Amino acid sequence: MAHYNLTLSCPTAPGIVAAISGELARREGNIVDSAQFNDAEAGRFFMRLSFTTDTPRAALEAGLADIAAPLGIDWTLRARTEKLGIVILVSRFGHCLNDLLYRARIGALPVEIRAVISNHRDYARAVENEGIPFHHIPVTPETKADAEAATLRVVEETEAGLVVLARYMQVLSEEMCRRMSGRIINIHHSFLPSFKGANPYRQAHRKGVRLIGATAHYVTADLDEGPIIEQDTVRVTHAQSPQDYVALGRDVEAQVLARAVQAHAHGRVLLNGDRTVVFPAGPGEHASERMG
Repeated sequence: MAHYNLTLSCPTAPGIVAAISGELARREGNIVDSAQFNDAEAGRFFMRLSFTTDTPRAALEAGLADIAAPLGIDWTLRARTEKLGIVILVSRFGHCLNDLLYRARIGALPVEIRAVISNHRDYARAVENEGIPFHHIPVTPETKADAEAATLRVVEETEAGLVVLARYMQVLSEEMCRRMSGRIINIHHSFLPSFKGANPYRQAHRKGVRLIGATAHYVTADLDEGPIIEQDTVRVTHAQSPQDYVALGRDVEAQVLARAVQAHAHGRVLLNGDRTVVFPAGPGEHASERMG
């Protein structure tokens, strides 16, 4: 039997769960996991179902389309065996890239890394040793538009469903953010907006900060203010140096980004205006193990 994940969102209305579950029952679907959330303030309903069935996918999709249209349901159906194609963008900090490469290789992430793009050559050998195409696309103020166009060509040619900014130190244009809405994830430290610019960890150390954290979010034209997917923190003390802050920050950044990518790849994240609905992992979809 095939195993599918179905995610959907729509205006709040009575009978949505009954309509979907009834359609799956007619298709001999067996629901193995279900989660739903009704945002009364926004008037939106969100749901995620995991189910098995012998019904051909085309028939499933046709039946769901008939149910969805009158209720205004936006839905996505994905087979559990499908791996999401991703493209990773990185600059000169490689901890998040290396973590994603490892997790993908051991099967801890349900993704296929189809390309890595960088404005530097630092990680070309590490990426190519994994059998993954590496694209060096330099960026200068004069070539920024051309570089972004070249990046989009790689994304389109690889048919990637997600772009991951693994500490890519370039600001994306409003046009790219619009075209890739809900399909670009970024990671950054949690000191914003207090500590901007160079050496934020050193700035935090001077101020006696006691929590180091990271935020993974979807990219929008509003820099570092897109819908949040995942966050975490780690405590520090007066006895730790700025270098300790940096090391701990790298660990939490890698962990938070991996969990955000996994949640997106499993279809557990739904956009809700400027926020997200993130459903918990179902059976067989354990969160990526903590590393470091």
